[in-house]
Order: sequence, then structure tokens, then C-alpha cells
Amino acid sequence: MSDPQPQGHFQRAITLFDAIMIVTGSMIGSGIFIVSADISRQVGSSGWLLVVWLLTGVITLAGAVSYGELASMFPKVGGQYVYLREAFGKLTAFLYGWTLFLVIQTGVIAAVAVAFAKFTGVLVPWFSVKNVLFQLGPFAFSSVQLLAIILIVAITALNARGVRTGKLIQNVLGSTKLIALALLIIGGLVLGLNAEAVQANFTDMWTAVRYPAPGASAAPLPLSISGLVVAIGMAMTGSLFSSDSWNNIGFAGEEIVNPERTLVRSMATGTAIVTALYILVNVVYLLALPLVGSPEATTIAGRGIQYATDDRVATAVAEHVLGPVGAVVMAVLIMLSTFGANNGIILSGARAYFAMAKDGLFFPGLARLNAAGVPARALWLQCLWASLLCLSGSYGQLLNYVMFSVILFYVVTIVGIFVLRRTRPTASRPYRAWGYPLVPGIYVLLASIFCIILLIAPDTAEYSRYGLLLVALGVPVFWVFRNRFANRTPAG
Repeated sequence: MSDPQPQGHFQRAITLFDAIMIVTGSMIGSGIFIVSADISRQVGSSGWLLVVWLLTGVITLAGAVSYGELASMFPKVGGQYVYLREAFGKLTAFLYGWTLFLVIQTGVIAAVAVAFAKFTGVLVPWFSVKNVLFQLGPFAFSSVQLLAIILIVAITALNARGVRTGKLIQNVLGSTKLIALALLIIGGLVLGLNAEAVQANFTDMWTAVRYPAPGASAAPLPLSISGLVVAIGMAMTGSLFSSDSWNNIGFAGEEIVNPERTLVRSMATGTAIVTALYILVNVVYLLALPLVGSPEATTIAGRGIQYATDDRVATAVAEHVLGPVGAVVMAVLIMLSTFGANNGIILSGARAYFAMAKDGLFFPGLARLNAAGVPARALWLQCLWASLLCLSGSYGQLLNYVMFSVILFYVVTIVGIFVLRRTRPTASRPYRAWGYPLVPGIYVLLASIFCIILLIAPDTAEYSRYGLLLVALGVPVFWVFRNRFANRTPAG
């Protein structure tokens, strides 16, 4: 890597269309094609499956139209880190950036890369979690992990060449994945209608039952009202993950044309598009396959949505509609989707570490741009840590580690709107949060309930508490970085 230029400047090259493609492309990754299987096992009925996705859409849209006020006030590189710094000070902002680097952004990158590798296995069976390349004690390194790491390195190298390269890839793949979802919806509605599935899914839509994960010996468990509330919260780990990353465009504030307007428009438009598509896709799933299935079944319909092979619901539906060719076509489209999602996430995340370093709260070398005008050192450090996370666990485990921290900091950030309205009442606000204070308040309430459920639910409590501990560990680290690097950041 060539020596970076300390006086480099970001290029304003991201237009409104580019920004919308970054938002939609970052949001649509692997989740929508996978997580409905686990949601179906958690809540056990078609009605509650759709409620989970509808509730996720409401929360995400409320967050986006509220968050836009902060984005328009502070259209700077660093996005959410900057908003938290301005509302609460450097310590809170650092805790976010620390968690972003250790688990939020890099954890999402790792999870999406693992999903890419798993869907590659549809085309090339050699890529399988069962294909262990070597093992050291309890640690096993599979071909899926190898391909996930290769993907992260390749996308990082492309983005280190400049923002124009990254946005071109995002525009092409962002458009492709929107087309892929549209084709899945249209094809499912026209060709995939299954009378038996419709009868099974829509005759009794509201009987809530929790079904065991594949391989577990537990019996299905009818859910009480309180049990259903907890189950919905746990199920939303997957749906919120699928709907996340809508905020990533904010990290690139100084690379956006007319950022005060473009940031808000792209987040609202992109989030609305993706939310509508996700709900329609789940309707197609329910029209094509029965929700309840058996992990021992040998047919697609017999396994149902709940026990689709490796949770790959989208490929199961495509195979139901078009046969084996459909599964291959869908796998290719999902691979493109996950590649595009990781491109947008990798492009965005390094900008936050750049902003932290500029504040003297991270390694000073990360506050430099290379000759192409991008924070290449931050990109490569992000690449290294995300690659290590690929070795740390399964797709589901990575989601559990990520989502508690993600939503926790969204709540704190939206609370920042209320704080800044009080502390900076005369500050310029090119956009004011729609429905203030009701809509931001609804977001804070619902998202806080989600976090509480993750802290108390048996299946997620351990991961959530680790996430909380990770945030707390950032406090002493903040003082170390501040004392060591505060006066050593480069100019420019």
C-alpha cells in the first residue's frame, strides 16, 4: 500500500441515486433470504411472522425519519459517531466507535461474508461448514470461513482504490438485488401459488407455538401472551438485522453531494423501499411453502419454511417454483446481494474510525487518506478484525452478538435529538424529525423493549450481556487512547 497523503481530502462524488443504492444495497444482504426460517420457529404461525416483519418495518422507518435530523445537522464523515459526540460528548461517541469496530460493523461484515460463502455452497458443494480444512483442538477452520475471509479482503481492496470504485459497484449490485427481490416476488405470485400452503398458513394464522431448532430434541411449546412477547423480541433479532445498515450512508457525509438533503432523502426512501419488499417477500414465502414443517422431511414442502435446508428459505421457494435451476439462479442472485451489502458496509464503516482518529481517540495513522482520497488504513484494519470474526462463530451467533449493541446505540442516538433540541435550540436544522416528539419517542420505547427482551430471554441473554460488558470495557480504553493520542493526530 502506498504511503497515504496526510493532506488528502474527501471527494464529493455520491449523488442522491448513489446514496439510495448504498442504503438499499447495505440493507439487503443475506438476512431476508434466511432469517424467516428462525422467525417461523420462534413464533410458529403466519400471522405472527408477518407481525414481526411489520413491527420491524415500523421501528426501522421511525428510526430513519428521526435520525435524519441529526444527519442534516452534522453531515460529516463519521456519521453516528459524530452525532453522539455532539449530543453527549467524546466518551459516549468513543463507546459507540469502540463497539462499532469490535462487533457492530465488523460483526455484520463477517456475518454477511459467511452467508455469501454458504450460498456459494449451492453452486460449489466444496464450500461447506462440514468441509473442515484443518482443526486445532476445538477450533475448526472450514472452507466457508476461508471464502468469507477472501471476500472481505477483495472488497476492501476495491474500496481502497477510491469512493468512485465503491459507489460504482454499489450502484450495479444495488440495482441487481432490487431486481432479484422483485423477480422473487413476481415469480412467486405468478408461478409459486401452492393451494396446500395457503390452506395451512392462512386457516389458523394466530396460534403461537415455539418450535425447536434443527437437531434439538425439544417438543413444540405453545406460547402464553408473555411468552409470545418474548418470542417476538427474540425473533426480531433476525428481522432487525436484515433491516439494519440504513444509517451507513451517514458515515460518508463529506463525500455526498448536497448532504443536508441527500442524507435524509436517501435514508427515508431506501428504508421505505426495502421495508415494502421484505413484507412482500414474506407473503410470497407463505403462498409457496407451508410455514410448519419437519426437519426430517425429504421434500421442500415437507420441510416447510421452518426447516428449509440450512434456513435458505428463498432458494427453497425458488426451487419449488422453477425446480433445481431456480435454486441455482436464486443462489447466484443472493451471492450478488451479499457481495453488494458488504461493499456498502465496508465502504461506510472505515469513515467512523477515521473520525475517531481525528479526535485523538484511535490510532493516529487511521486519520489519513491515501492518494485516492479514502481512509485506506482504516479500511484494512477493519478488514483484519472482520476476518478474525469470521473464525469466531456461526451466522446466528454473530447476529446475537451484533444486534443488542446496534439497537442500544440507536436508542442513545435518537435520544440525542431530544438533548440537542434543548441544548442547541437555535442550531441549523435543514430537516426536523418527522412527527417529533411522538415518532422519535415511539422508536426509543419499542427499541428499548427489544433490548430488555434480549437481556432477559434465555437464548439471547448471554450474548447481550457480553455486548453490555464490551461497551463498559470501552471506558478505560477511552482514557488510554485519549491520554496517548490526543495530540498526535495528523493534519488534513
